[in-house]
Amino acid sequence: MGDGLRHPLGELVALLEARGLLRSVLAGASTPPSGVVITHVTQDSRRAGPGVLFVAVSGQHADGHAFAAAAVAAGSPAIVAERAVPGVAVPQLLVPAARPALALAASWAAGHPSQRLGVVGITGTDGKTTTAHLLRGVMGACGQPAGLIGTIDVVVGGRSLGNPGRSTTPEAPELQDHLAAMVEAGDLFAIVESTSHGLAQERVAEIAYDVAVLTNISHEHLEFHRTHEAYRAAKRMLFQRLAVGPGNPEKGWGKTAVINRDDRWADEFAQAARGAGATVVTYGAEPATGADIRAVSVREDATGTAIAVETPRWQERVQLQLAGRFNVHNALAAIGVAEALKLDPERVIAGLGAVEAVPGRMQRIEAGQPFRVIVDYAHTADALAKVLDGLGSLAAAGGGGLIAVFGSAGDRDVLKRPLMGRVAGQRARLVVLTDEDPRSEDREAILEEIAAGAEAAGKRRGHDLLLIADRGDAIARATEQARPGDVVVLAGKGHERSIEMADGAIPWDEAGAAREALAALGYRGADRTRRA
Repeated sequence: MGDGLRHPLGELVALLEARGLLRSVLAGASTPPSGVVITHVTQDSRRAGPGVLFVAVSGQHADGHAFAAAAVAAGSPAIVAERAVPGVAVPQLLVPAARPALALAASWAAGHPSQRLGVVGITGTDGKTTTAHLLRGVMGACGQPAGLIGTIDVVVGGRSLGNPGRSTTPEAPELQDHLAAMVEAGDLFAIVESTSHGLAQERVAEIAYDVAVLTNISHEHLEFHRTHEAYRAAKRMLFQRLAVGPGNPEKGWGKTAVINRDDRWADEFAQAARGAGATVVTYGAEPATGADIRAVSVREDATGTAIAVETPRWQERVQLQLAGRFNVHNALAAIGVAEALKLDPERVIAGLGAVEAVPGRMQRIEAGQPFRVIVDYAHTADALAKVLDGLGSLAAAGGGGLIAVFGSAGDRDVLKRPLMGRVAGQRARLVVLTDEDPRSEDREAILEEIAAGAEAAGKRRGHDLLLIADRGDAIARATEQARPGDVVVLAGKGHERSIEMADGAIPWDEAGAAREALAALGYRGADRTRRA
């Protein structure tokens, strides 16, 4: 938690006042504000204690003000709140909005680490994680050690810390602590997957981004943002934040936006970036869009994907170990960042080629079966379409078809469910609908909503459309139905290690479930988990 330094509370009071984020200070009965020293910051009362400033945040499910007294009882010497908390005998910093105050306090306690790193933020509906891993490979090959904060993993100083909480963009205190640890470990850059939730909730508000990347925008998270316009507005905040904090002129580059020119919303994001004073670099694979960084040709084979790339500085062939045409855009995004940072092209190409399959992304499970089984995280209609389109040609080449196994998360965007059903119904020989993370919703009702889209695409229930809520049973049925040459696509869970049910999370291993299903069919060959 933080850098462990002792910070006088008066410093934070001055910072909040300078930003217009402070309404008033209520002196505590026990210790005046001038006598309070802070070492860490938290919004979680369970992490409160001596030296820990507690910030009362009102969330979707709980109001932090209700836990302020517990935080003080645990030893917190001061609190930040949107309204006065009665019966609390410590200084209270009253603010108009707790989340921006939390972000500022967290950065302050950690020593403002983002100002000592080159920070690359990656946002978009799909492709963030693969782009981040490709970029980290590029940075390493170029002698620029980079930490990573993302969906699958947190990496500091080359050491994997994992991400058991499943939150891509953590709350501001944890986020700033990771950045501070990167500085301490000698990382020069931080690659931060920046989600719409993290942006809208101002978890990243005090990060001095240097480069912002847009992968794509499609239909997702409307349960939180309510409208697609609000969703895009949250994503745009990353590019608007390029105006925050100093650039790194001593390194020879300034603030830059790297934008997918093939995306229909590209101009909207480019305008936001230019409004923040940033340089805009575009990438794309469609000739008509006229991107700065272009995929002139793409060829897929058993070794991966070969891309003929043109940039303003160089033209060269890039060989990826990753399969799937959608990874072309992910690679181009990483190249766009490399161009913004003026990295050596030869090392950039080598770094891209060295990146192996990202866990849960186009992950192939082999046990000697005469068909392919692929695990992928695709959980939006757009991502599912891209995965099925890419694997459809692979199945056709082997004389087979596609079997799609997927669901849709409960307590999340409901409008995407029939869209995903239609996408699969149009592309797969057999569609098997199952749990993803039902949470508090009726699991069968979720499947019915997806099924409506599949049936609209011509699928018939009980024939080429199966509804099997238990994910293990669904995978078993799909593999039983597979014919030689088929490709069975297990979509939506990828790397995740649990399924969230109404009464809590149950352990889950998608690749392990696939291996069990294959073993039950007699395929027990030595598993080789590979890229597709």
